[in-house]
Amino acid sequence: MNMLRKTVCAITIGAATLAPVMSTTVFAATPATEQQATNSLVKQLSHIQSLSANFEQTTKVTNAKPVQKKGLSAQHMNQTFKGVMNVERPGKFYWETTAPSKQTIVTSGKTVWIYDPDLQQAVRQSMDEQVANTPALLLSGNTSQIMQAYRVTQPNKAKTYYKLYPKNKEGAFESLTISFGANKAPSLMILQDSLGQTTYINFSNVKVNPSIPASTFNFAPPKGTDIIDQ
Repeated sequence: MNMLRKTVCAITIGAATLAPVMSTTVFAATPATEQQATNSLVKQLSHIQSLSANFEQTTKVTNAKPVQKKGLSAQHMNQTFKGVMNVERPGKFYWETTAPSKQTIVTSGKTVWIYDPDLQQAVRQSMDEQVANTPALLLSGNTSQIMQAYRVTQPNKAKTYYKLYPKNKEGAFESLTISFGANKAPSLMILQDSLGQTTYINFSNVKVNPSIPASTFNFAPPKGTDIIDQ
């Protein structure tokens, strides 16, 4: 074999050998460090002063006999719920499920109300307690407090999706994945808990920094409502 042929063969073999390595290097997801992930999430959230969207929420159950857990009820299992959401920083939040049944979660920053018109019942909780059990409230929260309460990871630092783990192990979920769309607004949330239940929340018709009437976040229980303090 002459020198030219040897050289061509060597290049060909070398290219074939390196191809899988190069492919892996180019396409493999590179996770961010925890600090990088935290900074990236803060950047994503910092430009959102208000937010409105439609949502579709589905909880999938893998356990044959799921155990009821705080903030979770049997009627929400394996069903898809639709509704509207409004958020305004700091701490204002409105979440209304419109189908197939109605429920409203609303806060102006201190007290969270969970109102069920079918039961004529309203649960009243402090904002500090409820924020750990209703992850969507994170969107209206104080960014620095969120970072103190959750460990943030970013599986692929080139992609704007994050997986958060509550530092308080007594919360209603074990992890929360949040993904942002092209308009830098949340497009998807995925919640997982220790019972093998996964909740998917898809957002649509998302509007960033809209003007939201202050009255949206005020709640007064209708006459005859049974009020439960937790």
